[in-house]
Amino acid sequence: MEQSSADTQVHFQALLLANEQRNAYGLRYNDYERYRKHCANRTHRLRSSLKMTHGKGREFKKLPPMILDAIQDGHLQLLLFESERAWVYSQELSQQTPQLATNRKGAPPKGHHSDAASLRRHATSRLRRAVNWATQLLSHCQALYASSRLSAENLVQATVYTLIVNGRLLRHRYDYEDALIQLSVARNLLDELAAKAATSRDQALAVSFADEIGPEIRYCAHELRRENSYDVDAIVADVAPKHRNEIVEGCDALLASLGKEASSAAGGQKKLEPVMWEDEPVPVRNPELVDVLLRVQEAEARLKSAEELPIVQDAAEGGKKKEKAGKGARSKRGVAAYDAILLALSDAEEVARKLVEVQQLSSSTISLAAGTRDIQFVHAYIVYQLLSYRIQRDLLLIATLLHQSQAHTDADQKGGASKPHKERVDARLFPAVVKLLDTIIQSLDQMRALAIVDESPDLASAVEARLSFTKARRCRYLARCYAPLKRYAEALTLSQHATIHLREARSVLSVIADTDPIASNSSPFYSLTAADIDQLEEEVTQDSEGYKSDWFAFNGGVVGDDGRSYKKPLFFDIALNYVKLDMDKLQERAGKKVETARPVQEAAPVAQVPERKAVAKAKAEEVERAPTPEPSASARGGLSSLLGGWWGRK
Repeated sequence: MEQSSADTQVHFQALLLANEQRNAYGLRYNDYERYRKHCANRTHRLRSSLKMTHGKGREFKKLPPMILDAIQDGHLQLLLFESERAWVYSQELSQQTPQLATNRKGAPPKGHHSDAASLRRHATSRLRRAVNWATQLLSHCQALYASSRLSAENLVQATVYTLIVNGRLLRHRYDYEDALIQLSVARNLLDELAAKAATSRDQALAVSFADEIGPEIRYCAHELRRENSYDVDAIVADVAPKHRNEIVEGCDALLASLGKEASSAAGGQKKLEPVMWEDEPVPVRNPELVDVLLRVQEAEARLKSAEELPIVQDAAEGGKKKEKAGKGARSKRGVAAYDAILLALSDAEEVARKLVEVQQLSSSTISLAAGTRDIQFVHAYIVYQLLSYRIQRDLLLIATLLHQSQAHTDADQKGGASKPHKERVDARLFPAVVKLLDTIIQSLDQMRALAIVDESPDLASAVEARLSFTKARRCRYLARCYAPLKRYAEALTLSQHATIHLREARSVLSVIADTDPIASNSSPFYSLTAADIDQLEEEVTQDSEGYKSDWFAFNGGVVGDDGRSYKKPLFFDIALNYVKLDMDKLQERAGKKVETARPVQEAAPVAQVPERKAVAKAKAEEVERAPTPEPSASARGGLSSLLGGWWGRK
């Protein structure tokens, strides 16, 4: 008999199944109709698979009573979905009631329920039906637990589910006293489930249901005029111990067996490590978020192992060459580990962002106590971690690129290369470094805009100091991109900008030198000290002096074209292949010909003078164009001859 009971063990978690189905089929966005149709389809499939149909046609066949030994997981699921179907239908009808009241100003809406009172009565009847199905589910679970076929945790979850549905029915009937008792006992059992949960997912599941019924407890206490009705924990601590054993049969023994099960199952289960922010825990109240954060912690553990293992090998082997090889291997493993953790954090950010959107769009948001960190804080924390690991990965890539370039330079120097260092640098190195620094600046800007960073003045100052330092590094490497192109003016301007950014970083870092939140954190991601700023400033100064000397050696420090070289237009470069060009004549035509002093001629015989004049005159006639002939004097006459003085007569 013991062997048969062990083989027929039933595993049924009512709260987990209800939470998954609600979130997956529309209830997260208050789409009650979609979830009701899903529950109807699910009950039909379960009845068909379990052979529990009521016959075909209009003839209704009553089902035989269920035998305890024949109860399976599907039977319990069928009762749960029937209860969920009735409950969500009551919620849908209750949602239509205020809409009906607003529509009564005009014509009444068409449909079976044309009155708000009838809608409310119908919703109440659906709630009673849900309580009936939940009570049957609880009775079957109690019978299975008595026969050792169901665990104590599963029985507690079924009990909590039944208490929540019953408490909502009593609250709907305005019976606030009994509703407060039922909901308080359910909240107390949820706290016990969270405290004794074997996994972090089960703990988050219990916390999420506790947060869901918290506002209902507060509302019932407010209607009963209780003191401190806003303090849900105090109300539960006052009401639950008095009525817990009356409502739940054998509650103390059930909780004791629950603790034994949790202690026996705690060894083989993975639990989420406490997430801390400013020495305070970050609450994780959603099971979906627990799954992705567990993957994040696993990736963090692989990252730590990738960073620590090569260091041990280097120390054991000892030697300069082995140390460099270990550093390169460590960088490659580190980049792969950072990629894994960034992927996990991206999934976590997506889940948290969806939860934030649900909280903003939902009309019935869960109100937490004052000072409690909500899902928006958790989302901001995940984004901060994502940006910090992205910055670490980019810094590691920059260090790897520069290390490999330095290694190649040392190898060339040992090989007897005669070229200077500036010419041997790969042209793609500095643009790649500038691109990575741009990504770091973008990540720091996004980090500075987060609410959790803005609320902490020291953390905001630390981020601003690293932002200025990164901008200075970007200016330095961008100037190194301009220097090989002989654009020394741009390189010197960027060096001056780098000096200004370093001055800003030094002034901000001096304020938080002793209380740097990023450096004093348990996992620092961007170490920055005053010595780093001084070293970078010294390097920028050396680069500036080098640019000045190179510029002076290039063209004497002249900006632009010095005008010493004559540049012909492109047309003449093509035409001169075919036509011989006389540049002197072109300059004369353009009015730019410079007069040159004529050489002194020696004295010559008088007889030769007419011959020289004739030659000079002939040469002038060849160069100068013949003037236009004037009209002869014999042709003038008439009025022009009478008024010749007026017309310029000579």
